[in-house]
Amino acid sequence: MTSGWIALLDDLATLTKVAASSLDDAAGQAAKAGSKAAGIVIDDAAVTPRYVVGLAAERELPIIAKIAYGSLKNKLLLLLPGALLLSFFAPWAITPLLMAGGAFLCLEGYHKVMDLVRPGHADPKEKVQVAQTAEALENERVSSAIRTDFILSAEIMAITLASVATSPVWLQAMVLGVVGAGMTLLVYGAVAVIVKADDAGVALARASQAPVRALGRGIVLGMPFFLKMLSLVGMVAMLWVGGGILIHGLHELGVHAPEEAVHHAAEIVAAIVPPIQSFLAWLVGAGIAGLLGVIIGALVDPLANHVLIPAFQGLKKRLGRTSAD
Repeated sequence: MTSGWIALLDDLATLTKVAASSLDDAAGQAAKAGSKAAGIVIDDAAVTPRYVVGLAAERELPIIAKIAYGSLKNKLLLLLPGALLLSFFAPWAITPLLMAGGAFLCLEGYHKVMDLVRPGHADPKEKVQVAQTAEALENERVSSAIRTDFILSAEIMAITLASVATSPVWLQAMVLGVVGAGMTLLVYGAVAVIVKADDAGVALARASQAPVRALGRGIVLGMPFFLKMLSLVGMVAMLWVGGGILIHGLHELGVHAPEEAVHHAAEIVAAIVPPIQSFLAWLVGAGIAGLLGVIIGALVDPLANHVLIPAFQGLKKRLGRTSAD
């Protein structure tokens, strides 16, 4: 009897070790996948604060909470099951879809570059709908933010899925869930801090201690510069990530020349300064990917404006007429 209990305890210990090892593996895979989606996360954190501009200060955190909740539903209830189904039934489609998402990132990054080069380059005839009430405006902002988040979240989940495409389904689900929830908390936690930094700065500026007042004034004066820098970093990261996805996607599809050329160029430059060889290799690779991202974005822009968007709008109108009938 005693030997039976010992054997049972030994089995439980073995299972515990396996479970712990699996969790470690999932955590490692999630961290690796999350790092690849860094560009999208930075841009998401840079873009989201604009959705609370012009609204009452006491509504800022509730609005961010609504957007975060919508983002979590996007990732866990829609995109995670969709990614698993895709991985099971059509794994061959993962790389092309990831490349399509990479092209979208290049397009978004290109638009941001054009905003810097030619401010207000967007169509001046575009009409902005103004909500009639504060509640309607808030709902409109939240809906718009969640729609934008869906696209960015889809790219995050696609990058994650590509990182664990050969893993068991349960590990894919675990990693997708960890990355989805973790990225949401990270992005919208950071956004909440950014949005309330001005209020904290104003409160500190009213303190009686001179060093605290100076810190508060520094926060208030520094936030606009910080937001501009964050937006710039997000733009660069989107171009780098988008270009890198396309280069690696071509490699996965059998077109090896672009990735090999980038790797060769990085090795040549990195050899010039051996002490920082790894950093230089990464910098050259990221720079080439970012430049490619701008070029791809410029090529995709007319296609999106003159083909894809009109086609989508036409389909939307047709579906609307069909449902009305």
